[in-house]
Amino acid sequence: MPYDLILQGNAYVNGELGYAEIGIENGKIAKVSKSIPGACRRIDAGRSIILPGFTDPHVHFRDPGMTHKEDFGTGSLSALHGGLTCVLDMPNTVPPATDVWTLAAKKTAIRGRSFTDYGLFAAVTKDCNPAVLAPFVAGFKLFMGSTTGDILLNHDADMIPAVRRVLKTGKRMSVHAEDDSMILRGEERCTSDHSANRPEEAEYNAVSRLSAEFGGCRINICHVTSPRVLDLAAESGFTTEATLHHLLFDTCRNTGAEYKVNPPVRDPEMRSALYKEFLAGKITMLGSDHAPHTAEEKSRPFSEAPSGIPGAETTVPVVMDMVRTGAIPLSLAVSMGAENPASAFSVKKGKIQEGFDADFALFDMHEAAVIDPGRLHSRCGHSPYGGFSAVFPDTVMIRGETQISGREFCGEALGRDICG
Repeated sequence: MPYDLILQGNAYVNGELGYAEIGIENGKIAKVSKSIPGACRRIDAGRSIILPGFTDPHVHFRDPGMTHKEDFGTGSLSALHGGLTCVLDMPNTVPPATDVWTLAAKKTAIRGRSFTDYGLFAAVTKDCNPAVLAPFVAGFKLFMGSTTGDILLNHDADMIPAVRRVLKTGKRMSVHAEDDSMILRGEERCTSDHSANRPEEAEYNAVSRLSAEFGGCRINICHVTSPRVLDLAAESGFTTEATLHHLLFDTCRNTGAEYKVNPPVRDPEMRSALYKEFLAGKITMLGSDHAPHTAEEKSRPFSEAPSGIPGAETTVPVVMDMVRTGAIPLSLAVSMGAENPASAFSVKKGKIQEGFDADFALFDMHEAAVIDPGRLHSRCGHSPYGGFSAVFPDTVMIRGETQISGREFCGEALGRDICG
């Protein structure tokens, strides 16, 4: 059988690296074999390893309403350069995506402008109608802690029936799990003060309340910051998501507004304990929680600076550098960054397997680079990962189309909405 393209080289298939030839037809993986005969067009990966494209289950591309910080074009181009082929965008834009009208307007605004495939979330509100929204979204987002827009939902009398309606749709619900009633409004001059105002206990209590009502349901706990919260979520049958900034930054070494984020970075002991859980494979997936603000906004006094850290372009490359140095196995990077997020949100990506989208990220593990924030593609123009060692993908393909080659963009805005 002739294929549109055959990609060949050292590929990650069924949990192992080994030589494979991958036949691609109509944007899908049609065959994976040690040898595919025929005179089809071929791409040889050379010394790079072929991995499935990565999925980020948690980005804020600020589109519509806050596009001076980021828009879907700049955000998705940034994500693409980081090895992401699919992103799931959160609903707390301006206006927030809470109903069919705001969701449709958002879809119209970004259609034809994305460089990666994408899915949108709808916010869980007191009066939301998730049955109507479900066919058009990748998932739902519950904010138990304050955020942009009037979408806080933290009182059980309103939250519980709304969540029940969401879960009946079969879609997974991601949760910003900070009990807003436990968040303090004290003076803040550094990340330690911010962590004291938004204590880990607020996270734990939010997950406890969800566990009591919805244990075993399709719930994803976002940006977990402590092993205690992680363990409770896992025991409750929830998937868990961690960010690189909560794994690597702490209140002693990273004190300024560049590291201000919700939930906060924690003290060194808690960060170190969470990192050990990461190494042990106890976290379901990585999410960047890419939440860009302008450099001017982040340079304000700590109490006035907004919360949020950009990370869509840097998360996978920093993790791949951990693989390069032997800090983590390749299997952990692929499971947390590609397989598990795609599976959790029912996206047919994340594996080099017949029937899956032909999305690939190729990495030359001999080519580490130092992150230069000035060379990143996010509109925000800054990054706390400046100076970090990283392995950026040298080739990225989406549905069989090469979008990055030689670490340079060579494609087009071909990103599709995974939910139409």
